[in-house]
Amino acid sequence: MPSQCAVCKGKGLCGLPNCPVTRRFHALKDVRPVSEYMGASPSVFVGSYGYPRVIGGPLMINDSDNPLQWVREGFSIDDIVNIRSRTIRGGKEMDVKLPDTEKIQEIALSNKPLDVEVAFAKPVQFDLNFDGTVAPVGMSGAMKKLDVIDNASVSRIVDRCTSDTDLRATEAARILFENGTDVYKITNLLTSGLLGVQRKVVPTRWAITATDDMISSGMKRDVVRMPALPEFQVFCATLHGNSLCFLLIPAEEWKFEMIERWQKHSLWAGEEETIIEDAEAGLTKSKYSPIGGAYYSARLAVLEYLKSIGRCAKVLCIRDISGEYWAPLGTWVIREASHASLATAPVRVGTLAEATSAAQALLSTNFWLAHAKMLRDIRQQKTLTEFFT
Repeated sequence: MPSQCAVCKGKGLCGLPNCPVTRRFHALKDVRPVSEYMGASPSVFVGSYGYPRVIGGPLMINDSDNPLQWVREGFSIDDIVNIRSRTIRGGKEMDVKLPDTEKIQEIALSNKPLDVEVAFAKPVQFDLNFDGTVAPVGMSGAMKKLDVIDNASVSRIVDRCTSDTDLRATEAARILFENGTDVYKITNLLTSGLLGVQRKVVPTRWAITATDDMISSGMKRDVVRMPALPEFQVFCATLHGNSLCFLLIPAEEWKFEMIERWQKHSLWAGEEETIIEDAEAGLTKSKYSPIGGAYYSARLAVLEYLKSIGRCAKVLCIRDISGEYWAPLGTWVIREASHASLATAPVRVGTLAEATSAAQALLSTNFWLAHAKMLRDIRQQKTLTEFFT
């Protein structure tokens, strides 16, 4: 059974006044309260508490807000924590169905961070906000005034998809992604109420997973029509203490299984390691994954790879998290660790036994073997040829 910490991820389910895991994060804060802000706003944030009446507004930081840039520039966990602890989440109460969102939509639409001028009702406070899905935000403040100083520069494809109010959000996300818009931009558009037919503001943590899921749904339909992978392929890479291993199994049907281990004394584990599992077969998944947003981020990455090579496969994904991952940075870590893994040269072998041996060697552990239902089913499954011989 997963530990309470691995399921809670800082949401306070234990009832303690302070999350014992995140005290280390709080200890790093170095905040000077301010009552005004003038500078860049690279994205927007909408909370989920109190839905459908939520708090939303711009994220403000004169620094990069894009995980792709963090990875490109080799930022450490400490670098990212430093940036996010200085980030201010501006807040204004709004109803998701009747939002006054013109200004935050302008920020979400823009290709580049817009300069804003904000006056807060009182000095901003350190108010760490994270849940394992969203990149943490250090400070927050209720806004009494928000002015967007710049004019948004909007790409043609973003303008086309956000202007079409007859275009379903799932289709808009697919079109945007296929035309080079990254998932972080699409999430911003969705959370600020700019996609879909019946438009409304979407809490950021929901929008992150919804974006991964919407893009994946179209990719699955493409992948299942492709020929089977010709050989077993195994990939592995590590980012910020997250090792992601993908074992791709030749098949003409799509199946995905993910096994996640929080090692002993890692971020969301205590004296014992915690292992969480989930799986799916076919084009739909009925229930939200107990693994959380990481499941959808890893699944999208491997579907991108399969579509790029024009092949179908069953996929076993193994995520192993060490104590190096000391700060909860959000599911972007899993997405980019998955991309890094699938960008490596794969180990190509001809049998399942060779593939599992390769995965064990790359991960330096075999904890996942006892939990891999997909592998057990494949070993036990008889082919039609075997029935008639």
